[in-house]
Amino acid sequence: MTDFDKNLPTINSLSGSDRETIETGLQRGATRREVMSWLIASGATIAVAGSIVTSAQNALAATPKKGGKIKFASDLHGPSDTLDPGLNTSTIDYSRGRAVYNSLCQINDDLSTRPELAEEYSANDNNTEWTFKLRKGVKFHDGSAFTADDVLYTMSRHYGEKSTSKAKSLVADVKEWKKVDSHTVKAIMSSPNADLPVILGTPHFKMIKDGTTEFQEANGTGPYRMTEFKPGVRSLSERWNGYWREGGNVDVIEITAITDTVARLSALFSNDIDLMQALDPKAIRKVENTDGVGVWSVASGAYFGLCALTDVSPGDSPDFVLAMQYIQRRKKIVKSVLKGQGTVGNDHPINVAYGADFCSELPQREHDLDKAKFHLKKSGVTAAQLDVAEVGPGMTDIALLAQREAKKIGLDLKINKVPNDGYWGAVWLKTPFNVVTWNMRPTANVMMNLAFAPDAPWNDTKWKSERLGKLLVESRGVKDAAKRHEMYCEMQRLISVGDDDMRPSGMIIPAHRNYVDAKSDKIEGIGRMPLGSLGGYEWPEFAWRTDV
Repeated sequence: MTDFDKNLPTINSLSGSDRETIETGLQRGATRREVMSWLIASGATIAVAGSIVTSAQNALAATPKKGGKIKFASDLHGPSDTLDPGLNTSTIDYSRGRAVYNSLCQINDDLSTRPELAEEYSANDNNTEWTFKLRKGVKFHDGSAFTADDVLYTMSRHYGEKSTSKAKSLVADVKEWKKVDSHTVKAIMSSPNADLPVILGTPHFKMIKDGTTEFQEANGTGPYRMTEFKPGVRSLSERWNGYWREGGNVDVIEITAITDTVARLSALFSNDIDLMQALDPKAIRKVENTDGVGVWSVASGAYFGLCALTDVSPGDSPDFVLAMQYIQRRKKIVKSVLKGQGTVGNDHPINVAYGADFCSELPQREHDLDKAKFHLKKSGVTAAQLDVAEVGPGMTDIALLAQREAKKIGLDLKINKVPNDGYWGAVWLKTPFNVVTWNMRPTANVMMNLAFAPDAPWNDTKWKSERLGKLLVESRGVKDAAKRHEMYCEMQRLISVGDDDMRPSGMIIPAHRNYVDAKSDKIEGIGRMPLGSLGGYEWPEFAWRTDV
């Protein structure tokens, strides 16, 4: 290359959304000429367009190299970190789980599914019985064979009154898991559910060995074998040579957390870490202008929430909740706080990323201080405390903006900043008014079931709508697209506006966010599955180093 060529931009010079457009186009068969024409139409010179497309093609065609170590830093950890898939609550849990376990089904970047430990699966005509044929020759890290008994034991942990599973509501309509033979199981449904394979691809349904009750160690079937686990500190995992497919690419994965956003970014710049979750939107430009690192942005339905528990003050007043919803500066949040990396929220968890199940016809709740003041006066609340941790990049800024708007309507909203460490175990679901950030889920039904179903363990605000619960079940078996959309619109309206008694859910959802992470340019193989950080936590198996 000439010196001039070296100074031309590459695919890594682009913003996350532009890079995603080009890479996705090439992956789906767009020609070099077609992609170059897109770039030229947007103002690029022929030389610049050619450089960008060449670098993108080279990255996509590169063969993964074996060896080296990857160190990943999440944004939160604490004593509640766990290797029990059924109890996972955070990115650091999900990432560790992906390194050491597998699921029956795997979720693709486009949210379709493919076989994983189940080499094939199928349903009867009305989706009331699913058959999973298990892959033979798969072994756990202790050398024992993976069989149908392990599936039945894993799934049994999501049922019963004593179950501590955080996702048991997602499989509540499976009335029986039945062993057909050593490598075949059936799921017998109480009602139709076409979404079962994608549900089983989510993090809580990783397969564990029959009889496992202790999780200080992880005995999985995944590409890495855990050698060290210290909750709230770090974990180390080594590539397992007995893996049933090609396997991980690096020798060692270290997973830890750096809770301070500035310190986490500094660690990436200084090469102390290779991957980082949750890039502060204010730092995007700095990363894009720094050699050797890049932004990894994926559009999604993930969201920020302010949770007013509906069984205690002040959230037990529907008018207080409405007042908080009307003070939200949604467009300003997306533009100024998220730097354009997101979409406005409408106080329910579904956005355009969920496709046809998004209710676009539901009126957008706008910033309206007059209505906010009216509802605040009706509530009788004059002061409240919001417990805030930086559970997602921008959460604190969103809370402070709400505080300023609250003052305009006569509400003394105190912002109580609490540590990130241990937040999920000590504050969330416990204090009267707190914050949350939710990852996108593979379907709108799964998302609303996890966070809003009447019996959901993770119901942020303890709001219980029997009508919503009924719709969640009934909609899974509806094949008529118009009828299904009507039901999903009703569910989103229930959460955002309220039930027949006009009881809103207690959730204030001002914005949805892209997953905006950052990585070293020496790391390749990161996907774009939009259900979590760094490609939906899929990176442990597929990431690799270019410098080994």
